[in-house]
Amino acid sequence: MLVLVVVTALAFDFTNGFHDTGNAMATAIATKALSPRVAVALAGVLNLVGAFLSLSVAATIASGLVDTGVVTLPVVFAGLCGGIIWNLLTWFFGIPSSSSHALIGGVIGSTLAAAGGKAVEWQSLFAKVIIPAGLSPVIAAGVATLGTFLLYRIIKNLTGGARNHGFRFGQIGSASMVALAHGTNDAQKTMGVITLALIANGTLPSDASAPFWVILTCGLAIALGTYMGGWRIIRTLGKGLVEIESPQGVAAQSSSAAIILVSSHFGYSLSTTHVATGSIIGTGLGKKGSEVRWRVVGRMVTGWTFTLPMSGLVGAGSYALASAIGGTAGVVVDGVLLLAVIAAIYLRSRTNKVNHQNVNEEWVGTVVPAASSEPIAA
Repeated sequence: MLVLVVVTALAFDFTNGFHDTGNAMATAIATKALSPRVAVALAGVLNLVGAFLSLSVAATIASGLVDTGVVTLPVVFAGLCGGIIWNLLTWFFGIPSSSSHALIGGVIGSTLAAAGGKAVEWQSLFAKVIIPAGLSPVIAAGVATLGTFLLYRIIKNLTGGARNHGFRFGQIGSASMVALAHGTNDAQKTMGVITLALIANGTLPSDASAPFWVILTCGLAIALGTYMGGWRIIRTLGKGLVEIESPQGVAAQSSSAAIILVSSHFGYSLSTTHVATGSIIGTGLGKKGSEVRWRVVGRMVTGWTFTLPMSGLVGAGSYALASAIGGTAGVVVDGVLLLAVIAAIYLRSRTNKVNHQNVNEEWVGTVVPAASSEPIAA
């Protein structure tokens, strides 16, 4: 059962990678500062490096949100089911939602189903997850708005060609910082869950930190997922929110990197998606004449609102099913159903592809470019 939980946790880490690639690289791809394939490869390498730079967030996930004394392996597995299913559903519809909140919601839902409300550290949940979730996109938007406004004031006398050429090089550096910061924050979450499973199994003491093999495998899983490229979400962030120029890309990515790195330092389980989205919106507000597509923003915010409760419901339901069947058999049945859902979503996505070849097509209100026969609204 422990092996099954660890493998499923790494599968979540993989989905986290391709789900969140756009946070770092969407704007660099949209402005053609980097080709799509080079961008996701660079992001993958830097996510792997970032996984080794901090363990503060892993500690928050492992012991800061639920009572580790009541957590069992079926609880952890059910929580991962909630996170994976929500990640894949939002990816399919091109909604940049939070992988972090999907994981946290799933684990809290399964814990509630197993042990009730007393097992959840509600104060820590509000202080380190919910409040930062609300504040981070607002702060990111404010910083990016100011940064964009100042940048365009400084470069107002430059020709468009010279301006875009120079800032494209700046985008490579700033996008790399976001990818590195993403590794220091998001890779930590799966480390925390695997550590939680090892504690629940009695393999580690309750106050243990993530072992080296956990850090390495989580870093590799999120790097591989990042390289696969979550093209649907990259398209929404890069083309659906704002028509981005290179100076805006630098402002957005610099704002995101600074906020994510600060949150990782203090152990806040921050949503890099919320930060990146707020920063991109801020660049639209900071540039005169730029248009923010508020309809797309509204759908994204709706997705954010439902992430914790919906992933929590899936986590609770998965635990209830596993508990009713009992033992390893219950977890195996959950695993089979999880694979069936994954296969169904993947096969459906193949009928209306978004990939590195069409990710930069003009935005016409849909995630899937207009040439597709079956567009999906975003």
